[in-house]
Amino acid sequence: MSTRILIIFVTLNAVLSQLLLRRALNDLGRPENLAALPRFLGGAALSPWIYASLLLQVLGYLLWMLVISRAKMGVATASVGAGFYVLMAFSAWLVYGETLTMLQWLGIVLVTGGVICISLGQA
Repeated sequence: MSTRILIIFVTLNAVLSQLLLRRALNDLGRPENLAALPRFLGGAALSPWIYASLLLQVLGYLLWMLVISRAKMGVATASVGAGFYVLMAFSAWLVYGETLTMLQWLGIVLVTGGVICISLGQA
């Protein structure tokens, strides 16, 4: 499998695992104070969404090991990061109705442009 395909899989895996984690946290709510933390953690320990997210994160870690054994770590990290930023923002909008400001989108575009420069500069 090519390194580029692995980078795409790592990126998609990271986005999906975060969407599942958010789903779990939407169900659990947030602890209002320190006294509510044990109940929150107990709910998290019983959440199938948390376990699904963790399973995907472990898979992502294994894929990541393959990526960094084949590619420059700085380039691979930047590539996954840029893809993650764009896909996560779009996915959060699509799945959870979250929005970003124009300034935030500009930041994502600038980061992505920088990553393209990094990728084109590799020998």
